[in-house]
Amino acid sequence: MYDLTGFQRDLLYAIAGQEEPHGLAIKEELENYYEKEIHHGRLYPNLDTLVDKGLVEKGQADRRTNFYIITRRGERELEARRSWENQYVGDLFSDTEQ
Repeated sequence: MYDLTGFQRDLLYAIAGQEEPHGLAIKEELENYYEKEIHHGRLYPNLDTLVDKGLVEKGQADRRTNFYIITRRGERELEARRSWENQYVGDLFSDTEQ
């Protein structure tokens, strides 16, 4: 995961949090998060990078629509990232839940 951009990591999280999302659903999710428009020229090349790295699989819903699924490798990468994050901020969030 160290070789991904922040945007690519966010794509991975967005895909993992949805069931077989298509490109426009992922785009909408990130536009809500970033509070600005995500252009297709940014979205799809980064999705292709995740596919090329084996973190995401791309399927075809119909002739015009692709969907994306996180792979087991992608899940392991997210788990490792969350573990790494928890080393630094895990206690911060556990204190607020008490």
